Amino acid sequence: MNKPNLITQLFDVGCIKFGDFTMVSGLSSPIYIDLRLIMAQPTLLKQVALSYSGLIHNLVFDHLAAVPYAALPIGTALSLQINKPLIYPRKEVKKHGAKQAVEGVFSPLDKAIIIEDLVTKGGSVLGAIEILEEAGLTITDVAVLIDREQGGRERLLDRGYALHAHFTLSEVVRLLHDNKRISKDEASTVINSI
Repeated sequence: MNKPNLITQLFDVGCIKFGDFTMVSGLSSPIYIDLRLIMAQPTLLKQVALSYSGLIHNLVFDHLAAVPYAALPIGTALSLQINKPLIYPRKEVKKHGAKQAVEGVFSPLDKAIIIEDLVTKGGSVLGAIEILEEAGLTITDVAVLIDREQGGRERLLDRGYALHAHFTLSEVVRLLHDNKRISKDEASTVINSI
């Protein structure tokens, strides 16, 4: 996987933006990353799935567990790539039908790896893990495309979960600057915000 090429493609399709943004965590940020846009680019989605495949190929697990919503298309593409079943924790438990908190077919004590687009503080990942573990699944690993380097890795580690990231935010910024997508000032602003 050509890391610079993947990052420049994500930037070129609008997945990486620079400005003044407020994150879900409440933090202010000069960079916004929205990987939901890769659904509009099937070849890019396939490249992202390949990067996750390389990231997790040495791990042992029964299921991919995608965190809604941004990671669902990534999880689906990865499931097709590596032939592993996909499950996901619901954000809202249905009030009708089976009223299940986790969609998919699994058995208690099966091992799942969390698939998320990125991690900032780790709150959404920990919320998903809680739902999955309550359903009887075993979780030890989390895979993301980008670690924003804002405490998520440490918070997950404190709870016993290993984070596997294809890129750090510092690396994303360096690659964008090296490939003339952003200025030195834009790069410095992001690095200073981490």
